[in-house]
Amino acid sequence: MTPAAALPTQRTADADVIADLLATPPAPPLRREQAQSLADGAAGTALLHIERALTGTGRWDTAHRWLRAAVHHGVLATIDASLYRGAPAVAFTLHTAAAGHTDRYTTARKAVDRAVTALAHRRIDQAQRRIACAELPTMAEFDVICGLTGIGAHLLHHLPDNEALPRILAYLVRLTEPLHHDGDTIPGWWVRHDPHATTTTAFPGGHANFGLAHGITGPLALLALAKRRGITVDNHLDAIERINAWLDTWRQHDDTGTWWPQWITHQERRTGRPAQTGPGRPSWCYGTPGIARTQQLAALATSDLNRQQLAEQALATCLADPRQLARIGDLSLCHGWAGLLATAQRAAVDATTVGLASHLSHIADQLLRHTATLTQLGDGLLEGRAGVALALSTAGAGAPPQSGWDACLLIA
Repeated sequence: MTPAAALPTQRTADADVIADLLATPPAPPLRREQAQSLADGAAGTALLHIERALTGTGRWDTAHRWLRAAVHHGVLATIDASLYRGAPAVAFTLHTAAAGHTDRYTTARKAVDRAVTALAHRRIDQAQRRIACAELPTMAEFDVICGLTGIGAHLLHHLPDNEALPRILAYLVRLTEPLHHDGDTIPGWWVRHDPHATTTTAFPGGHANFGLAHGITGPLALLALAKRRGITVDNHLDAIERINAWLDTWRQHDDTGTWWPQWITHQERRTGRPAQTGPGRPSWCYGTPGIARTQQLAALATSDLNRQQLAEQALATCLADPRQLARIGDLSLCHGWAGLLATAQRAAVDATTVGLASHLSHIADQLLRHTATLTQLGDGLLEGRAGVALALSTAGAGAPPQSGWDACLLIA
């Protein structure tokens, strides 16, 4: 294990500046859907102030103001609530505030936990009925942002004894089994729509998505993280192996290193060749960093040193390639410099590959160099300034965050 050295204090200072800008929730209160969003709402911004309060760099009253803003209109627990929207988002945020086994927000946590548990069972039942009918899923059924993988991540980190968690893991195992649909045999995670969740002629019959945010890499990450914590279900390792085999089949090599396509169509599946001709943007949501970190986690879960080294080398090559880094267009956690830094730092902590951590300082410097574009971002976590500040402060500390905020990214 290679510890990631603390980065210069400038990164922490810049995080302080951003946190000061986000000290007060907007008035009037945000509408409920946005307030309870980790992506761009009050729930996500609260994570920044919770982490700062836990580390002594911020105040609990600031975190509390943002938490109150998140639940001002009540908690949304409809069937489409997810880790990034509604009751699971609120639950995740409240549990980070209770890091260290404190009794902070105990009553609120218990209430929202009941809502999340009931929601998880409803969504699992819905998914199992879909599988029984041999219908194709949507990304929102299983992915990190909208689906059961995201809810499972919250349960794994905060409520590992919750009865819904093994049901989610068992569902993901079943998701990896081949699906017989319209006379064809396809992966169980083949979705019926295009990457934007719409129906277009460019994606007849849907597609298979590789991204950590929306594709099969997310379920792999959850299965691997659960295995590392000693939580498994029947055929757990078989599911990990099926996803690994798929990623191995579609792994590409060229002068830029190792990379994976963002997605493939039926035509590409039949020919065995992706239409994508080179690596895409090196981001958390899509691209080599998120997939490589997940492959590393899967290797750690299965004690596969060869796979671990391949994943770490893929990431190291990506981080060293100015052509790939030039494709990054913003600062965000989702698809920008902050997400790349957070993902690479977690990978570096677990790495056996010498030198992976040496790239962190350059990535952090690039993030700082682009902070003039902060005004283009909102105030949330995934695509906003709160996420940038959290990535900077975590990098500056050179240690895992005390709140465990990055568990929502499935990188830890």
